[in-house]
This record gives sequence, C-alpha cells and structure tokens, in this order.
Amino acid sequence: MKISPSLLSANFGNLDNDVRMLNNSLADMIHLDIMDGVFVPNISFGFPVIKFVQKIATKPLDVHLMIVNPQNYISQVRDCGAEIMNVHQEACIHLHRTVQAIKNAGMKAAVTLNPSTPVSSLEDIITELDMVLLMSVNPGFGGQSFIPNSLKKVKQLKELISLSGSKASIEVDGGVNLETGKLLAEAGADILVAGNAVFSAQDPLKMIEELHNL
Repeated sequence: MKISPSLLSANFGNLDNDVRMLNNSLADMIHLDIMDGVFVPNISFGFPVIKFVQKIATKPLDVHLMIVNPQNYISQVRDCGAEIMNVHQEACIHLHRTVQAIKNAGMKAAVTLNPSTPVSSLEDIITELDMVLLMSVNPGFGGQSFIPNSLKKVKQLKELISLSGSKASIEVDGGVNLETGKLLAEAGADILVAGNAVFSAQDPLKMIEELHNL
C-alpha cells in the first residue's frame, strides 16, 4: 500500500522537522491540502508553504486543491514543484479541459470526488486520469470519522477502472487509520492519505510502516 501523509495534521511550528521525518519514512509521497474557505469551510495554506516544503522534501508532492476555479492556478502549482495536481470534480465546470491543462503543464492529473458525488460522474474521463481521490469524509477539516459507504465507492471505482482500461490509481482521504486502512486495502485502494493517524502517533515512522504494510 502506498502512503501519502497529509501535512494538514503536521506541526506548522516545526514543519521543517516533520517534512524531514517523512523523507526518512516509507511514505511514497506528501499530501498537501489547499483550502480557500469558499469551496470548503476552512482555510489552510497556500503556495509559499508548498514552495517551502518542496525545497526540503525528497518525496513527490501530491497537491490537493479544495478551492473554486482550480484551473486558474495550474502554473502556480507546477512552479511549486508538484508532481500530482488534484482538483475536485465538483469545482470544475470544464473538467476535461482542466485535466488536459494539468497534463500539458507536465504534472499528473488527479480528480477528487466528495462523499456524495457518484463514481459514475467520471465515466467519460476516467481514461484520461492518473489518479482518482475518493474523500471518505466531507472535505475541509482533519480528524473526522470515516464514512463507511466509501468502501462501496472504492469497489465501484475499481470496477470502472478495470472495465475502461484506465491506468488510474485509487487514493482515499479521510478517517484513515490501521482499521479503516485494512478495509480500504481489501476494497481495492492503492494509496492512503493519513493525517492524524501519522502525526498524532507516538512513533510516526512506525505508523507509516504499518500502514504501508497493509
């Protein structure tokens, strides 16, 4: 199982230390949640923080834009060193155009679905995607409880990917811990985003290793 620890739960008073810890872990990438207080009811951090992380990180940056009009920021995300740019299906009126623009900018294109958005909404674009992120909580805040219906959506997405011939990987974010992570692995998830489970653990490196081994 690939792991993408979410910096939303990191210690921003000592972010340098937390990023270096992730560099030395079995994490496969670093997840950065950008929130605007409009698309989601919270504000997190912006491009200066991504640039700071990029200078230190040795892992690929998995940038998740929980914002309106994400297509307006493709060049900024690229210039911050992101390998993956993740936009919400619900925030993109012209999703195909946005996905193509992300790829043309040299990044991998990912699309996120909120808990109430059906997997079927991606039928016409799934073959264009490198990754799909399923939110297993309502986006905007860390530390929420896992929504059980997410397991059904992972299975549906796995089937859609298989039937379409898409090479997209399945990422899941929200309420991920060792218990829910095991269920998600069994359902077919490829990548787990973990925030509180990692940064609240007594031994974050061990927690990442245990999630990685699911």
